[in-house]
Amino acid sequence: MKAAARLLGSFALAGFVITGALAATATATTTPSATTTAAPTTKKPKTAMTPEKTAISKQCSTLADQKNLHGKDREKFRSACKKNGGKAPS
Repeated sequence: MKAAARLLGSFALAGFVITGALAATATATTTPSATTTAAPTTKKPKTAMTPEKTAISKQCSTLADQKNLHGKDREKFRSACKKNGGKAPS
């Protein structure tokens, strides 16, 4: 009885190992179809901000801090400020 149980256990273990090995090779060898492969995107290289733009951005951040702005209000304020050359929008 013990021998039969061990034999059955060995077959079950071997089956799991073989199934796992087959599943691993099946997934490794499959390639996606051409319709699902995404084309590489071309991004513009980031350009370094000029010292003038950096100074304007810092000035707008300081003004937003003074007004205690956070979140979307801060984003809107800074955007308008930068378009206005570093001065608070009217």
